[in-house]
Amino acid sequence: MEQKLLRSVFCLWVLASCLLLPASSNGLRRIGLKKRRLDLHSLNAARITRKERYMGGAGVSGVRHRLGDSDEDILPLKNFMDAQYFGEIGIGSPPQNFSVIFDTGSSNLWVPSSKCYFSISCYFHSRYKSRKSNTYTEIGKSCEINYGSGSISGFFSQDNVEVGDVVVKDQVFIEATREGSLTFLLARFDGIIGLGFREIAVGDAVPVWDNMVEQGLVSEEVFSFWLNRDPDAEEGGEIVFGGVDPKHFKGKHTYVPVTKKGYWQFELGDILIGNQSTGVCEGGCAAIVDSGTSLLAGPTPVVTEINHAIGGEGVVSAECKLVVSQYGDLIWDLLVSGLLPEKVCQQIGLCAFNGAEYVSTGIKTVVEKENVSAGDSAVCSACEMAVVWVQNQLKQKQTKEKVLSYINELCDSLPNPMGESIIDCDRIPTMPNVSFTIGDKIFNLSPEQYILKTGEGIAEVCISGFMAFDLPPPRGPLWILGDVFMGVYHTVFDSGKLRIGFAEAA
Repeated sequence: MEQKLLRSVFCLWVLASCLLLPASSNGLRRIGLKKRRLDLHSLNAARITRKERYMGGAGVSGVRHRLGDSDEDILPLKNFMDAQYFGEIGIGSPPQNFSVIFDTGSSNLWVPSSKCYFSISCYFHSRYKSRKSNTYTEIGKSCEINYGSGSISGFFSQDNVEVGDVVVKDQVFIEATREGSLTFLLARFDGIIGLGFREIAVGDAVPVWDNMVEQGLVSEEVFSFWLNRDPDAEEGGEIVFGGVDPKHFKGKHTYVPVTKKGYWQFELGDILIGNQSTGVCEGGCAAIVDSGTSLLAGPTPVVTEINHAIGGEGVVSAECKLVVSQYGDLIWDLLVSGLLPEKVCQQIGLCAFNGAEYVSTGIKTVVEKENVSAGDSAVCSACEMAVVWVQNQLKQKQTKEKVLSYINELCDSLPNPMGESIIDCDRIPTMPNVSFTIGDKIFNLSPEQYILKTGEGIAEVCISGFMAFDLPPPRGPLWILGDVFMGVYHTVFDSGKLRIGFAEAA
Protein backbone atom coordinates (compact mmCIF):
# COMPACT_ATOMS: atom_id res chain seq x y z
CA MET A 1 0.00 0.00 0.00
CA GLU A 2 2.83 2.38 0.92
CA GLN A 3 4.64 1.62 -2.36
CA LYS A 4 1.45 2.30 -4.32
CA LEU A 5 1.03 5.65 -2.55
CA LEU A 6 4.64 6.60 -3.25
CA ARG A 7 4.22 5.66 -6.92
CA SER A 8 1.14 7.87 -7.19
CA VAL A 9 2.89 10.81 -5.55
CA PHE A 10 5.87 10.38 -7.91
CA CYS A 11 3.62 10.36 -10.98
CA LEU A 12 1.88 13.55 -9.82
CA TRP A 13 5.27 15.20 -9.23
CA VAL A 14 6.45 14.29 -12.73
CA LEU A 15 3.23 15.60 -14.29
CA ALA A 16 3.42 18.89 -12.36
CA SER A 17 7.07 19.29 -13.30
CA CYS A 18 6.29 18.86 -17.00
CA LEU A 19 3.55 21.47 -16.80
CA LEU A 20 5.71 23.98 -14.95
CA LEU A 21 8.92 23.60 -16.94
CA PRO A 22 9.93 26.65 -19.00
CA ALA A 23 9.73 26.50 -22.80
CA SER A 24 13.50 26.39 -23.14
CA SER A 25 13.70 23.12 -21.21
CA ASN A 26 12.53 21.11 -24.23
CA GLY A 27 15.25 22.56 -26.43
CA LEU A 28 13.06 25.35 -27.84
CA ARG A 29 13.90 28.97 -27.16
CA ARG A 30 11.15 31.56 -27.50
CA ILE A 31 11.70 35.24 -26.73
CA GLY A 32 9.29 38.08 -27.40
CA LEU A 33 11.09 40.83 -29.36
CA LYS A 34 10.19 44.40 -30.33
CA LYS A 35 9.44 45.72 -33.78
CA ARG A 36 9.68 48.97 -35.70
CA ARG A 37 7.58 50.10 -38.62
CA LEU A 38 8.55 50.52 -42.25
CA ASP A 39 10.93 53.33 -43.19
CA LEU A 40 11.37 54.59 -46.78
CA HIS A 41 15.04 55.47 -46.37
CA SER A 42 15.87 51.96 -45.19
CA LEU A 43 13.94 50.44 -48.10
CA ASN A 44 15.86 52.56 -50.60
CA ALA A 45 19.18 51.61 -49.03
CA ALA A 46 18.17 47.94 -49.21
CA ARG A 47 17.19 48.41 -52.87
CA ILE A 48 20.66 49.72 -53.77
CA THR A 49 22.39 46.95 -51.85
CA ARG A 50 20.19 44.27 -53.47
CA LYS A 51 21.02 45.52 -56.97
CA GLU A 52 24.75 45.37 -56.33
CA ARG A 53 24.50 42.08 -54.48
CA TYR A 54 22.83 40.05 -57.23
CA MET A 55 24.34 41.79 -60.23
CA GLY A 56 27.83 40.92 -59.08
CA GLY A 57 28.57 44.45 -57.86
CA ALA A 58 29.92 43.18 -54.57
CA GLY A 59 33.65 42.88 -54.78
CA VAL A 60 35.90 40.89 -52.49
CA SER A 61 39.55 41.59 -51.81
CA GLY A 62 41.95 39.18 -50.14
CA VAL A 63 39.47 36.28 -50.23
CA ARG A 64 37.91 33.99 -52.81
CA HIS A 65 34.25 34.75 -53.54
CA ARG A 66 32.55 31.82 -55.23
CA LEU A 67 29.12 31.99 -56.74
CA GLY A 68 27.80 29.30 -58.14
CA ASP A 69 11.33 18.06 -31.40
CA SER A 70 13.96 18.69 -28.56
CA ASP A 71 16.47 18.84 -31.33
CA GLU A 72 14.68 21.81 -32.81
CA ASP A 73 15.99 25.19 -31.77
CA ILE A 74 13.66 28.12 -32.13
CA LEU A 75 15.03 31.63 -32.36
CA PRO A 76 12.55 34.51 -32.36
CA LEU A 77 13.06 37.26 -34.91
CA LYS A 78 12.67 40.99 -34.48
CA ASN A 79 10.66 42.75 -37.17
CA PHE A 80 12.80 45.70 -38.32
CA MET A 81 10.43 48.36 -39.72
CA ASP A 82 8.19 45.63 -41.18
CA ALA A 83 10.98 44.86 -43.65
CA GLN A 84 13.96 43.36 -41.85
CA TYR A 85 13.77 40.62 -39.26
CA PHE A 86 16.59 40.08 -36.82
CA GLY A 87 17.28 38.09 -33.68
CA GLU A 88 19.95 37.67 -31.06
CA ILE A 89 22.97 35.39 -31.06
CA GLY A 90 26.00 35.12 -28.79
CA ILE A 91 29.65 34.88 -29.82
CA GLY A 92 32.45 33.75 -27.51
CA SER A 93 32.73 32.31 -23.99
CA PRO A 94 31.07 33.86 -22.10
CA PRO A 95 28.77 34.84 -24.98
CA GLN A 96 28.74 38.42 -26.25
CA ASN A 97 25.29 39.24 -27.61
CA PHE A 98 24.56 40.65 -31.08
CA SER A 99 21.40 41.43 -33.02
CA VAL A 100 21.79 39.97 -36.51
CA ILE A 101 19.70 39.61 -39.66
CA PHE A 102 19.07 35.96 -40.53
CA ASP A 103 19.69 36.17 -44.26
CA THR A 104 19.01 33.27 -46.63
CA GLY A 105 20.56 35.34 -49.43
CA SER A 106 24.13 35.23 -48.08
CA SER A 107 26.33 32.70 -46.29
CA ASN A 108 28.74 34.52 -43.98
CA LEU A 109 28.48 35.64 -40.37
CA TRP A 110 29.89 39.09 -39.58
CA VAL A 111 29.68 41.45 -36.62
CA PRO A 112 31.48 44.70 -35.70
CA SER A 113 34.90 44.28 -34.12
CA SER A 114 36.31 46.04 -31.06
CA LYS A 115 39.17 46.89 -33.42
CA CYS A 116 36.83 49.05 -35.51
CA TYR A 117 38.25 52.45 -34.57
CA PHE A 118 37.60 54.73 -37.53
CA SER A 119 33.97 53.98 -38.49
CA ILE A 120 31.45 55.93 -36.46
CA SER A 121 28.76 53.29 -37.10
CA CYS A 122 30.73 50.74 -35.07
CA TYR A 123 30.34 52.89 -31.95
CA PHE A 124 26.56 52.65 -32.18
CA HIS A 125 26.52 48.84 -32.16
CA SER A 126 27.74 45.94 -30.08
CA ARG A 127 31.35 45.05 -30.88
CA TYR A 128 33.06 41.70 -30.52
CA LYS A 129 35.97 41.69 -28.06
CA SER A 130 38.19 38.67 -28.69
CA ARG A 131 40.21 39.26 -25.49
CA LYS A 132 37.10 38.61 -23.40
CA SER A 133 36.49 35.15 -24.88
CA ASN A 134 38.37 32.06 -23.71
CA THR A 135 37.37 30.08 -26.82
CA TYR A 136 38.66 32.61 -29.37
CA THR A 137 41.09 31.43 -32.06
CA GLU A 138 42.95 33.94 -34.20
CA ILE A 139 42.86 33.62 -38.00
CA GLY A 140 43.58 37.16 -39.14
CA LYS A 141 43.00 36.75 -42.89
CA SER A 142 41.68 40.06 -44.21
CA CYS A 143 38.68 40.60 -46.45
CA GLU A 144 36.74 43.46 -47.98
CA ILE A 145 33.22 43.39 -49.37
CA ASN A 146 31.94 46.34 -51.41
CA TYR A 147 28.20 46.99 -51.65
CA GLY A 148 26.25 49.59 -53.58
CA SER A 149 25.34 51.31 -50.31
CA GLY A 150 28.71 51.00 -48.61
CA SER A 151 31.41 48.55 -47.76
CA ILE A 152 32.51 46.21 -45.01
CA SER A 153 36.12 45.29 -44.38
CA GLY A 154 37.72 43.25 -41.65
CA PHE A 155 39.32 39.92 -40.95
CA PHE A 156 38.39 36.33 -40.17
CA SER A 157 38.30 34.96 -36.62
CA GLN A 158 37.04 31.78 -34.99
CA ASP A 159 34.97 31.30 -31.86
CA ASN A 160 31.92 29.53 -30.45
CA VAL A 161 28.54 30.91 -31.57
CA GLU A 162 25.39 30.51 -29.51
CA VAL A 163 22.22 30.25 -31.61
CA GLY A 164 19.16 29.76 -29.48
CA ASP A 165 20.00 27.05 -26.93
CA VAL A 166 22.77 25.43 -28.96
CA VAL A 167 26.44 26.34 -29.22
CA VAL A 168 28.19 26.01 -32.58
CA LYS A 169 31.84 25.36 -31.86
CA ASP A 170 34.79 26.79 -33.80
CA GLN A 171 32.71 28.93 -36.13
CA VAL A 172 34.65 31.09 -38.60
CA PHE A 173 33.23 34.61 -38.89
CA ILE A 174 34.23 38.11 -39.97
CA GLU A 175 35.18 40.84 -37.52
CA ALA A 176 34.23 44.06 -39.33
CA THR A 177 36.77 46.84 -38.75
CA ARG A 178 35.25 49.31 -41.20
CA GLU A 179 31.62 50.00 -42.05
CA GLY A 180 31.67 52.72 -44.65
CA SER A 181 28.07 53.84 -44.93
CA LEU A 182 25.29 55.67 -43.07
CA THR A 183 23.18 52.60 -43.78
CA PHE A 184 25.07 50.69 -41.11
CA LEU A 185 25.01 53.67 -38.74
CA LEU A 186 21.21 53.86 -38.84
CA ALA A 187 20.64 50.09 -38.83
CA ARG A 188 19.00 48.51 -35.80
CA PHE A 189 21.03 45.34 -36.26
CA ASP A 190 24.70 44.71 -35.51
CA GLY A 191 25.55 42.18 -38.20
CA ILE A 192 24.35 39.44 -40.52
CA ILE A 193 24.22 35.66 -40.22
CA GLY A 194 24.01 34.05 -43.65
CA LEU A 195 21.85 30.96 -44.16
CA GLY A 196 22.64 30.42 -47.84
CA PHE A 197 24.79 27.64 -49.26
CA ARG A 198 28.54 27.44 -48.89
CA GLU A 199 28.92 28.01 -52.65
CA ILE A 200 28.47 31.77 -52.13
CA ALA A 201 30.41 32.07 -48.86
CA VAL A 202 33.15 34.71 -48.89
CA GLY A 203 36.53 33.14 -48.14
CA ASP A 204 34.99 29.67 -48.45
CA ALA A 205 33.99 29.90 -44.78
CA VAL A 206 31.67 27.14 -43.57
CA PRO A 207 28.25 28.74 -42.83
CA VAL A 208 26.77 28.54 -39.34
CA TRP A 209 23.93 26.30 -40.51
CA ASP A 210 26.34 23.79 -42.11
CA ASN A 211 28.27 23.58 -38.84
CA MET A 212 25.08 23.07 -36.85
CA VAL A 213 24.32 20.06 -39.05
CA GLU A 214 27.87 18.67 -39.06
CA GLN A 215 28.17 18.98 -35.28
CA GLY A 216 24.91 17.07 -34.73
CA LEU A 217 23.10 19.99 -33.11
CA VAL A 218 19.87 19.38 -35.05
CA SER A 219 17.99 16.16 -35.79
CA GLU A 220 16.86 17.26 -39.25
CA GLU A 221 18.68 19.28 -41.91
CA VAL A 222 15.77 21.70 -41.97
CA PHE A 223 15.16 25.24 -40.77
CA SER A 224 11.99 27.26 -41.20
CA PHE A 225 10.81 30.86 -41.07
CA TRP A 226 7.63 32.28 -39.63
CA LEU A 227 7.45 36.06 -40.10
CA ASN A 228 4.76 37.95 -38.24
CA ARG A 229 3.38 40.72 -40.47
CA ASP A 230 1.07 42.10 -37.79
CA PRO A 231 2.47 45.59 -37.07
CA ASP A 232 0.81 45.65 -33.65
CA ALA A 233 2.12 42.28 -32.45
CA GLU A 234 4.98 42.17 -29.95
CA GLU A 235 6.65 39.18 -31.57
CA GLY A 236 8.29 39.67 -34.96
CA GLY A 237 8.43 35.99 -35.87
CA GLU A 238 10.52 32.87 -35.31
CA ILE A 239 13.12 30.84 -37.08
CA VAL A 240 13.17 27.16 -36.14
CA PHE A 241 16.38 25.20 -36.58
CA GLY A 242 16.03 21.42 -36.92
CA GLY A 243 12.42 21.24 -38.02
CA VAL A 244 9.12 23.14 -38.12
CA ASP A 245 6.63 24.33 -35.54
CA PRO A 246 3.11 23.12 -36.48
CA LYS A 247 1.64 26.23 -34.85
CA HIS A 248 3.30 28.38 -37.53
CA PHE A 249 1.35 27.12 -40.57
CA LYS A 250 -1.92 25.70 -41.86
CA GLY A 251 -2.34 22.64 -44.08
CA LYS A 252 0.59 21.03 -45.88
CA HIS A 253 3.67 22.48 -47.49
CA THR A 254 4.18 22.52 -51.26
CA TYR A 255 7.80 21.53 -51.94
CA VAL A 256 9.92 22.41 -54.96
CA PRO A 257 13.52 21.33 -55.60
CA VAL A 258 16.49 23.68 -55.29
CA THR A 259 17.61 24.19 -58.89
CA LYS A 260 20.97 25.81 -58.15
CA LYS A 261 22.95 25.77 -54.91
CA GLY A 262 24.23 29.09 -53.71
CA TYR A 263 21.08 31.06 -53.06
CA TRP A 264 17.90 29.13 -52.24
CA GLN A 265 16.87 29.07 -55.90
CA PHE A 266 13.91 27.27 -57.49
CA GLU A 267 11.76 27.40 -60.61
CA LEU A 268 8.80 29.76 -60.48
CA GLY A 269 5.77 29.20 -62.70
CA ASP A 270 3.21 31.58 -64.18
CA ILE A 271 2.42 34.90 -62.48
CA LEU A 272 -1.16 36.18 -62.53
CA ILE A 273 -2.68 39.62 -61.98
CA GLY A 274 -6.23 38.99 -60.89
CA ASN A 275 -7.02 35.90 -62.92
CA GLN A 276 -5.03 36.99 -65.97
CA SER A 277 -1.71 35.38 -66.81
CA THR A 278 1.23 37.71 -67.43
CA GLY A 279 2.69 34.99 -69.64
CA VAL A 280 6.23 35.77 -68.52
CA CYS A 281 6.99 32.66 -66.47
CA GLU A 282 4.77 30.08 -68.16
CA GLY A 283 7.92 28.21 -69.20
CA GLY A 284 9.52 28.73 -65.78
CA CYS A 285 11.56 31.55 -64.27
CA ALA A 286 14.45 31.46 -61.83
CA ALA A 287 13.47 32.66 -58.35
CA ILE A 288 15.10 32.77 -54.94
CA VAL A 289 13.70 33.05 -51.44
CA ASP A 290 15.57 35.77 -49.59
CA SER A 291 14.78 36.68 -45.99
CA GLY A 292 17.23 39.58 -46.28
CA THR A 293 15.08 41.32 -48.93
CA SER A 294 12.07 43.28 -47.76
CA LEU A 295 9.90 43.34 -50.90
CA LEU A 296 9.14 41.24 -53.96
CA ALA A 297 11.51 42.04 -56.82
CA GLY A 298 11.16 40.98 -60.42
CA PRO A 299 11.67 41.95 -64.09
CA THR A 300 10.50 45.45 -65.06
CA PRO A 301 7.85 44.32 -67.64
CA VAL A 302 5.88 42.30 -65.08
CA VAL A 303 6.31 44.72 -62.19
CA THR A 304 5.14 47.53 -64.50
CA GLU A 305 1.95 45.60 -65.28
CA ILE A 306 1.38 44.88 -61.59
CA ASN A 307 1.95 48.45 -60.45
CA HIS A 308 -0.22 49.79 -63.31
CA ALA A 309 -3.02 47.43 -62.27
CA ILE A 310 -2.87 48.62 -58.66
CA GLY A 311 -2.49 52.31 -59.52
CA GLY A 312 1.13 52.70 -58.56
CA GLU A 313 2.81 55.99 -59.40
CA GLY A 314 5.64 55.54 -61.90
CA VAL A 315 7.81 57.44 -64.32
CA VAL A 316 7.27 58.20 -68.01
CA SER A 317 9.69 56.49 -70.39
CA ALA A 318 10.41 58.42 -73.62
CA GLU A 319 12.14 55.34 -75.05
CA CYS A 320 9.11 53.19 -74.33
CA LYS A 321 6.76 55.68 -76.01
CA LEU A 322 9.12 55.90 -78.98
CA VAL A 323 9.05 52.15 -79.48
CA VAL A 324 5.25 51.96 -79.20
CA SER A 325 4.60 54.88 -81.54
CA GLN A 326 7.19 53.95 -84.17
CA TYR A 327 7.31 50.16 -83.94
CA GLY A 328 4.13 49.05 -82.13
CA ASP A 329 2.33 47.94 -85.31
CA LEU A 330 5.40 46.12 -86.56
CA ILE A 331 5.89 44.29 -83.26
CA TRP A 332 2.26 43.18 -83.40
CA ASP A 333 2.54 41.98 -87.00
CA LEU A 334 5.78 40.07 -86.39
CA LEU A 335 4.34 38.27 -83.35
CA VAL A 336 1.12 37.45 -85.20
CA SER A 337 3.18 36.06 -88.08
CA GLY A 338 4.79 33.59 -85.68
CA LEU A 339 8.24 35.13 -85.27
CA LEU A 340 9.84 34.04 -82.00
CA PRO A 341 9.44 36.81 -79.38
CA GLU A 342 13.16 36.84 -78.56
CA LYS A 343 13.96 37.67 -82.21
CA VAL A 344 11.47 40.51 -82.77
CA CYS A 345 13.63 43.41 -81.56
CA GLN A 346 16.59 42.05 -83.51
CA GLN A 347 14.45 41.81 -86.65
CA ILE A 348 13.29 45.42 -86.21
CA GLY A 349 16.87 46.55 -85.76
CA LEU A 350 16.64 47.89 -82.20
CA CYS A 351 18.71 45.11 -80.65
CA ALA A 352 21.53 42.90 -81.89
CA PHE A 353 22.69 39.53 -80.60
CA ASN A 354 26.34 39.49 -79.54
CA GLY A 355 26.47 35.76 -78.87
CA ALA A 356 25.42 36.04 -75.24
CA GLU A 357 22.62 38.59 -75.08
CA TYR A 358 20.74 41.19 -77.15
CA VAL A 359 22.39 44.62 -77.24
CA SER A 360 21.77 47.94 -78.98
CA THR A 361 22.52 48.45 -82.66
CA GLY A 362 23.40 52.15 -82.83
CA ILE A 363 20.46 53.16 -85.02
CA LYS A 364 19.43 56.82 -84.70
CA THR A 365 15.83 58.01 -84.87
CA VAL A 366 14.44 61.56 -84.87
CA VAL A 367 11.13 62.10 -83.08
CA GLU A 368 9.53 65.54 -82.66
CA LYS A 369 12.80 67.33 -83.44
CA GLU A 370 14.59 65.46 -80.67
CA ASN A 371 17.42 63.05 -81.31
CA VAL A 372 16.55 59.81 -79.61
CA SER A 373 19.05 57.03 -79.95
CA ALA A 374 17.44 53.72 -80.76
CA GLY A 375 20.90 52.32 -80.19
CA ASP A 376 20.69 53.07 -76.48
CA SER A 377 20.29 50.06 -74.27
CA ALA A 378 17.17 51.78 -72.88
CA VAL A 379 15.52 51.58 -76.32
CA CYS A 380 16.47 47.93 -76.73
CA SER A 381 15.06 47.22 -73.25
CA ALA A 382 11.89 49.16 -74.08
CA CYS A 383 11.43 47.07 -77.22
CA GLU A 384 11.85 43.85 -75.27
CA MET A 385 9.27 45.03 -72.72
CA ALA A 386 6.82 45.94 -75.47
CA VAL A 387 7.21 42.46 -76.98
CA VAL A 388 6.38 40.86 -73.62
CA TRP A 389 3.31 43.05 -73.20
CA VAL A 390 2.01 42.51 -76.76
CA GLN A 391 2.58 38.77 -76.53
CA ASN A 392 0.62 38.59 -73.30
CA GLN A 393 -2.28 40.62 -74.71
CA LEU A 394 -2.35 38.44 -77.84
CA LYS A 395 -3.02 35.43 -75.63
CA GLN A 396 -6.00 37.29 -74.20
CA LYS A 397 -7.29 37.92 -77.75
CA GLN A 398 -7.39 41.70 -77.45
CA THR A 399 -7.58 43.92 -80.56
CA LYS A 400 -4.48 45.69 -81.85
CA GLU A 401 -5.88 49.15 -80.99
CA LYS A 402 -6.66 48.19 -77.39
CA VAL A 403 -3.29 46.50 -76.95
CA LEU A 404 -1.25 49.44 -78.23
CA SER A 405 -3.30 51.85 -76.12
CA TYR A 406 -2.72 49.68 -73.03
CA ILE A 407 1.02 49.47 -73.72
CA ASN A 408 1.20 53.24 -74.13
CA GLU A 409 -0.35 53.56 -70.67
CA LEU A 410 2.29 51.21 -69.28
CA CYS A 411 4.95 53.51 -70.71
CA ASP A 412 3.60 56.23 -68.40
CA SER A 413 3.96 54.13 -65.27
CA LEU A 414 7.28 52.32 -65.32
CA PRO A 415 8.61 51.58 -61.82
CA ASN A 416 10.68 54.44 -60.44
CA PRO A 417 14.32 53.29 -60.54
CA MET A 418 15.08 55.58 -57.60
CA GLY A 419 12.53 54.17 -55.18
CA GLU A 420 9.21 52.50 -54.48
CA SER A 421 5.84 52.99 -56.17
CA ILE A 422 3.44 55.00 -54.02
CA ILE A 423 -0.16 53.74 -53.91
CA ASP A 424 -3.42 55.50 -53.01
CA CYS A 425 -4.35 53.81 -49.72
CA ASP A 426 -8.08 54.23 -50.44
CA ARG A 427 -7.76 51.98 -53.51
CA ILE A 428 -6.62 48.89 -51.57
CA PRO A 429 -10.12 47.27 -51.39
CA THR A 430 -10.46 47.39 -55.20
CA MET A 431 -7.00 46.14 -56.12
CA PRO A 432 -6.52 42.66 -57.67
CA ASN A 433 -4.77 39.69 -56.14
CA VAL A 434 -1.31 38.88 -57.48
CA SER A 435 -0.57 35.15 -57.67
CA PHE A 436 2.53 33.00 -58.11
CA THR A 437 2.59 29.43 -59.40
CA ILE A 438 4.95 27.26 -57.36
CA GLY A 439 4.98 23.55 -58.06
CA ASP A 440 1.38 22.66 -58.86
CA LYS A 441 -0.20 25.27 -56.60
CA ILE A 442 -1.24 28.91 -56.89
CA PHE A 443 -0.04 31.16 -54.06
CA ASN A 444 -2.16 34.30 -53.78
CA LEU A 445 -1.20 37.66 -52.34
CA SER A 446 -4.10 39.98 -51.52
CA PRO A 447 -3.73 43.79 -51.65
CA GLU A 448 -3.65 43.91 -47.87
CA GLN A 449 -0.68 41.52 -48.00
CA TYR A 450 1.41 43.12 -50.76
CA ILE A 451 0.84 46.77 -49.83
CA LEU A 452 3.10 48.13 -47.09
CA LYS A 453 2.12 51.09 -44.92
CA THR A 454 4.27 53.67 -43.19
CA GLY A 455 3.21 56.60 -41.05
CA GLU A 456 -0.15 57.17 -39.39
CA GLY A 457 -3.19 59.36 -39.93
CA ILE A 458 -2.75 62.04 -42.59
CA ALA A 459 0.94 61.09 -42.82
CA GLU A 460 0.16 57.49 -43.80
CA VAL A 461 1.80 56.35 -47.03
CA CYS A 462 1.09 53.11 -48.91
CA ILE A 463 3.86 51.46 -50.92
CA SER A 464 3.70 48.70 -53.51
CA GLY A 465 5.40 45.53 -52.31
CA PHE A 466 6.73 44.98 -55.84
CA MET A 467 9.97 46.47 -57.11
CA ALA A 468 11.59 46.27 -60.52
CA PHE A 469 14.84 44.34 -60.61
CA ASP A 470 16.49 43.38 -63.88
CA LEU A 471 19.32 40.86 -63.74
CA PRO A 472 20.85 40.22 -67.18
CA PRO A 473 21.57 36.74 -68.58
CA PRO A 474 22.97 34.27 -67.84
CA ARG A 475 22.11 34.74 -64.15
CA GLY A 476 18.83 36.46 -64.89
CA PRO A 477 16.04 37.23 -65.25
CA LEU A 478 15.41 36.52 -61.57
CA TRP A 479 12.55 36.90 -59.12
CA ILE A 480 13.34 37.55 -55.47
CA LEU A 481 10.65 36.52 -52.98
CA GLY A 482 11.38 38.55 -49.88
CA ASP A 483 9.60 39.24 -46.62
CA VAL A 484 6.34 40.32 -48.32
CA PHE A 485 5.92 36.74 -49.58
CA MET A 486 7.50 34.95 -46.61
CA GLY A 487 5.21 36.82 -44.23
CA VAL A 488 2.18 35.26 -45.92
CA TYR A 489 3.66 31.81 -46.48
CA HIS A 490 5.59 29.85 -43.88
CA THR A 491 8.82 28.78 -45.55
CA VAL A 492 10.85 25.60 -45.01
CA PHE A 493 14.49 25.36 -46.12
CA ASP A 494 15.45 21.68 -46.41
CA SER A 495 19.18 21.39 -47.08
CA GLY A 496 19.11 17.62 -46.60
CA LYS A 497 16.69 16.99 -49.45
CA LEU A 498 17.60 20.21 -51.33
CA ARG A 499 14.06 21.55 -51.45
CA ILE A 500 11.98 24.54 -50.33
CA GLY A 501 8.48 24.31 -48.91
CA PHE A 502 5.65 26.85 -48.66
CA ALA A 503 2.42 26.70 -46.64
CA GLU A 504 -0.07 29.30 -45.50
CA ALA A 505 1.27 31.02 -42.38
CA ALA A 506 -0.82 30.73 -39.24
